[in-house]
Amino acid sequence: MTSTLRVSLNNQPIGTLTRLPSGNTFFAFSEDYLATAPATRPVLSQSFIKPSGELIPESRATSGKLPPFFSNLLPEGTMRDYLAKRGGIKPGNEFGLLELLGQDLSGAVQVTAETGAASDSSPESEAHTEPLHALRFSLAGVQLKFSAIAGKNSRLTIPASGMGGDWIVKLPAQNYPHVPENEFAMMDLAGRIGIPVPEVKLINLADIGNLPEMGLLSGTRALAVSRFDRAAHGQRIHIEDFAQVYAIAPENKYEGVSMDTLAGMVWTLTGEAGLTDFIRRVTYILLIGNGDMHLKNWSLIYRDGITPALAPAYDMLSTVPYLPEDELSLKLAGQRSMRAINADHFRKLARKAGVPERLVIKTVRETVEATRTAWAQHGQHYDLPTEIRATIEKHMATSSLANTSTGE
Repeated sequence: MTSTLRVSLNNQPIGTLTRLPSGNTFFAFSEDYLATAPATRPVLSQSFIKPSGELIPESRATSGKLPPFFSNLLPEGTMRDYLAKRGGIKPGNEFGLLELLGQDLSGAVQVTAETGAASDSSPESEAHTEPLHALRFSLAGVQLKFSAIAGKNSRLTIPASGMGGDWIVKLPAQNYPHVPENEFAMMDLAGRIGIPVPEVKLINLADIGNLPEMGLLSGTRALAVSRFDRAAHGQRIHIEDFAQVYAIAPENKYEGVSMDTLAGMVWTLTGEAGLTDFIRRVTYILLIGNGDMHLKNWSLIYRDGITPALAPAYDMLSTVPYLPEDELSLKLAGQRSMRAINADHFRKLARKAGVPERLVIKTVRETVEATRTAWAQHGQHYDLPTEIRATIEKHMATSSLANTSTGE
């Protein structure tokens, strides 16, 4: 039986996802969308745009899973298992999960069942099945997180409907201690050196209303992050992560693309301002020891629906306190060691990406100096255990980038 889902951008239908009896799924833009002039046509994804600027009218058919752009909208890991169990469907049923969660996805995409079309999201077991309105907590990624609404006295509440919210509440990790405190510190520090970041704050779990039971957690505080894909009155702002940009499945988010390739893409799409921001972020994650900046932890944002820019930074934390030998998730000039990468690697990146080397090296030097200064001024004020703070300081001091600001 063929099943069809309608895909919209800010409530405007743009195409359909179709699942055939064979199990293959494909996406196709509507005729109206294809006929819209490029200058006024909202962008779904760079992955549907050829280098010539011509629109690709439909995706390749995929077997068993959704096309990569849509697969990347879904939660992964424990969060997916949790939602699938509550919805009474199998975690591997991506088509059904997308219909289940499609009203409150990241960005401006909305997915609903076509009127009169067969639905594919009927529960596969009656156990644990709950009404759809109770489980649309659909933020992509593996971390336990929910959308929340800010109320009086800065209290955050998970909406009873499961939809809406202008904050993301990121729960403590189940295996690693003090992750919210770590991420708060690294996000705050990033903002102090000029990296665009959303508002962040630490909150007590006890102060979050309607928080679901998620099992044993490693702490009592959560990180609250202001949603940059939502504007006043709930207006949606479209975003896509870099896995979506390159049509890479979420399980391959550590593969297939290097920092060099990303630099070239950012330069092409966003120009000098975007490249400077990108190099500043790469330098910063090397200095703080963040080995988890994979493709899904970078995004483009379309504030006018058409023009891409780098979205504010997110998921910035130091991973070396938990994984002392952690490496950069995406290679930079062929290197993954965060301690070994130096200015010469950035020169190679510039040559491979075809971007201005002078701008790259200038940005690296300025970022190293700014990060070291900001950490010296504020590092002791963050609520971090001594061992985590000491590990970050040691990594920063022993990085090969440590003396870049004074020349090589």
